[in-house]
Amino acid sequence: MFKRILSTACYTGAIAALLLTLMQSLWITPLILQAEVFESADVPHEHVQERPAHEHAVGAHEHEHDAEAWSPADGWQRTLSTFGGDLVVAVGFALLLCALYNLRSPTKSWHGVLWGLAGYGTFYLAPSAGLPPELPGTMAAELSSRQDWWGVTALATAIGLGLLVFGRHWLWRVVAVLLIAAPHIYGAPQPAHHHTLAPGELQAQFRVASMLVNATFWIALGGLSGWWYVRQQAGESITSGSPFATR
Repeated sequence: MFKRILSTACYTGAIAALLLTLMQSLWITPLILQAEVFESADVPHEHVQERPAHEHAVGAHEHEHDAEAWSPADGWQRTLSTFGGDLVVAVGFALLLCALYNLRSPTKSWHGVLWGLAGYGTFYLAPSAGLPPELPGTMAAELSSRQDWWGVTALATAIGLGLLVFGRHWLWRVVAVLLIAAPHIYGAPQPAHHHTLAPGELQAQFRVASMLVNATFWIALGGLSGWWYVRQQAGESITSGSPFATR
């Protein structure tokens, strides 16, 4: 069982990560680079005035630390770093899906697509309803509060979807709807003044691209993992039923 889960997650996660990186490189990254141009152009040069000597020393010290900090350059370094992050995320989500398959084993390959769509709703659609993806240069609320709301929303959505699909009593379905709606009724943390440096059209393109890219990723991850899991199960059944199998 452990071997089946691990092999399925590694193989399908790697393929899904390659697909995700390709889509990000062709569609998402160009939009981010455009937004970074607007962010870099918004440097308040007019506020640069002569400062005391000790402030210059502190500023120089901070500048040295900034210069030492490494960040991937545009091109192959950025693409490789993106793939590394995508690989970790994809394998992690694939492990989660395979663990769920072990609890409720899919009988058809396309059942994995349904699990993938559930993952898409849990980890992207529900959190994005309150905290949509933002381009660089966008004013946002405090990071810790956004992370907390995102985690609570994903957990509530996952439990709610499980109760909707597998709950046998109507009362469980009512609880499921309330769970899914509760984080949005409470409201996501928002900044006091919403401000973005990128044009609204670019922001809209980025959100649509993120939505479609994530949908493709989750459908591919669910479909591939479901197909691979069912295939391995069938192979194990044939092997265990063989007269040459070790007893």
